[in-house]
Amino acid sequence: MRLARFTSRRLAALTATLVAATAGPVVAQPADDLRDRLYDWSDGVLVVAHRACHAPAPSRGMPKAVPENSLAALDRCVALGVDMVEIDIRRTADGALVLMHDPTVDRTTNGRGRVSDLTLAQVQALRLDTPGGGPTEAPPTLEAFLARAQGRILINLDVKEPIAEQVAQVVLASGAAGQVLVKARPEAGAAPMADLPPYRSLAFMPMVGAVGGRALGDPAGIAALQMLAENRVPAIELCDLRRSEFKAVRAQARLARVRLWSNALARKGLKGVWARAWAGGAAADGRHTWRRLIDDGVSVIQTNRPAVLLDYLDARGLRGNAPPVVNAAL
Repeated sequence: MRLARFTSRRLAALTATLVAATAGPVVAQPADDLRDRLYDWSDGVLVVAHRACHAPAPSRGMPKAVPENSLAALDRCVALGVDMVEIDIRRTADGALVLMHDPTVDRTTNGRGRVSDLTLAQVQALRLDTPGGGPTEAPPTLEAFLARAQGRILINLDVKEPIAEQVAQVVLASGAAGQVLVKARPEAGAAPMADLPPYRSLAFMPMVGAVGGRALGDPAGIAALQMLAENRVPAIELCDLRRSEFKAVRAQARLARVRLWSNALARKGLKGVWARAWAGGAAADGRHTWRRLIDDGVSVIQTNRPAVLLDYLDARGLRGNAPPVVNAAL
């Protein structure tokens, strides 16, 4: 029985790898199905594209990069079959919400200045930079991005300023609330944030761990309290945890059947545990880190290389309805 099951999984993984290499982009799952998977802690590993799918994906027939936080990067995520796209939200001088990671437009556009000092018209007159050059699009508004994504993919909002209430209003008005996951960092002893405005009408994920190397309370205690919310928490984001802290948070998450989320980026996520030791510095977003995170129970991974991670998960048979992998010896 075990041998047959093992052989079946290996054959399925090999088939998935061959399909990825020969068939080009795949059709994404409907957003409702993805939301169900987000809340099912045992249903395979979910892939989150950091700042959307801006990196080349040659194994999936997409050899060129596109701008980060763009509609083109969103469309690429959908074509790849990525589970969730992560985007960054800032507010313009006249109160509009736009996608931009940095406080200024200098790095990612053909313009200069702080987003908060520019009007929406000024931001939309800019063009996002594309590695390798060529014409491209203006920085999108949050409304435009939600409209383009509706019914196609899950969306994680990284709100860069204290504008959560406005962001929630825009999401609710868009009709895409069922696809959106928001996150914030609770303080020790704080009531479950998922039940509080502006988060109670959306999927909410608490972040636990250190900020800039400074610990902020007991991560396991904070996680346990946040998971008591009536608005069920689907995941806990892990931020620079020590091994003992991770084990304690993982134990709480197992009891509540909640997913563990980690960045696989340099100097992010569980950097003090695996990214430095196993992949080293800027190479942290790669197979060594992915393997260790997954084997130790992380089932949502945010990456700059979503296509490569998808290929890796397909090869290991860890996509969709796969059982969780946990290193019991940790």
